[in-house]
Amino acid sequence: MNIRPFAAVRPNRADAALVASVPYDVVDTAEAKALAEGNPKSFLHVSRPEIDLAPGTDPSSPEAYAQARRALDALVANGTLVKDEKPAFYAYRQTMGSHSQTGIVATFDTKDYLAGVLKQHEKTRRDKEDDRTRHIEALSAHTGPAFLTYRDDPSIDAIVFEACRSEPLYDFVAPDGIRHTVWEISSGSSCRSDELEELFARIPVAYIADGHHRSAAASRYAREHGFEGESRWFLAVIFPASQLRILAYNRLVRDLNGLDEAGFLAAVDKVFATKEEASAGGSTPRHCRMYFKGEWKDLYWRIPDGADPVSALDVSCLQDRLLAPVLGIDDPRTSERISFMGGIRGDDALAAKVDSGENAVAFAMEPVTVEEMMAIADAGAIMPPKSTWFEPKLRSGLFVHAVS
Repeated sequence: MNIRPFAAVRPNRADAALVASVPYDVVDTAEAKALAEGNPKSFLHVSRPEIDLAPGTDPSSPEAYAQARRALDALVANGTLVKDEKPAFYAYRQTMGSHSQTGIVATFDTKDYLAGVLKQHEKTRRDKEDDRTRHIEALSAHTGPAFLTYRDDPSIDAIVFEACRSEPLYDFVAPDGIRHTVWEISSGSSCRSDELEELFARIPVAYIADGHHRSAAASRYAREHGFEGESRWFLAVIFPASQLRILAYNRLVRDLNGLDEAGFLAAVDKVFATKEEASAGGSTPRHCRMYFKGEWKDLYWRIPDGADPVSALDVSCLQDRLLAPVLGIDDPRTSERISFMGGIRGDDALAAKVDSGENAVAFAMEPVTVEEMMAIADAGAIMPPKSTWFEPKLRSGLFVHAVS
């Protein structure tokens, strides 16, 4: 696979904490507006520009893209964002409690994406691809990195470790308590950044963990611009697989599809087993938890021998055994009767969505493993929607990749 250093547009050291923002797609307009309130340097003015326009403005409208460009230009004009003189790689560490992960910030080849070297595990939606493509076009820049992973390589680890012994460019704790630390990996220094391109050229494949729409949009933009110059390359942070943490992606269903309480519970009991029954024959039982009428209930089942990696996922089993046949959720991508909540929110938030009457039942899933995700991508298969929730999230605004 091909990676390259790039001349980043990034915050001056004093403003990094003010600029850095949550990704555009984890907050709605109201949440973004509240987070950016009183902070004109927040990158949310670029990534969610509708917060500075009339209430009700479509985030995918020409007015919004034009406002995003004005916001980005203003941050450059007032010196909040400065373009590096020379291309470089960066090491980016995130620390959340006892968990830490350190990735390499670089630009990646859209031709690798189109050739399947950068493997996918999710489908993308055309409307979301359109939005990100127009955003790139309007700003002449990639403003939010994709999140990639690869199977660990000790030689790459050594270079990153050496870089992280130097003084960081940025080191701050965001309002959510996550610490973000960035180092430059300088060419020609003891950090040996010039070796990274050669080492990654030996890596046969990488995986898109988060940012499928960003990657697809970058590739569309590159194709539309003939893969010329910087248009061919897109911004991402790539992490060793062993360092990543996937949290559960939980399910909420608004109604019982016409069933009464007794009928629903009877249907659940027909589909699922006790732990002892699921463990029969020496198998390892699979498990999720259901919240219904103020109580949690454990649901167990067995995976048949020879099951393919997608159908064996917990989210697939719940969908195929209960959500579709009993609750009538035939397509979770399009159904308005199901919603999803990242495991970072916890059980109490999930239960509250049921106790409020907004939903009838909730399902707390077990997290997918990184190995499961990579096996599915290697098989050329697609995971069910909302299967993985990666945490911590990459902050936007720390790196911008100008494409023209």
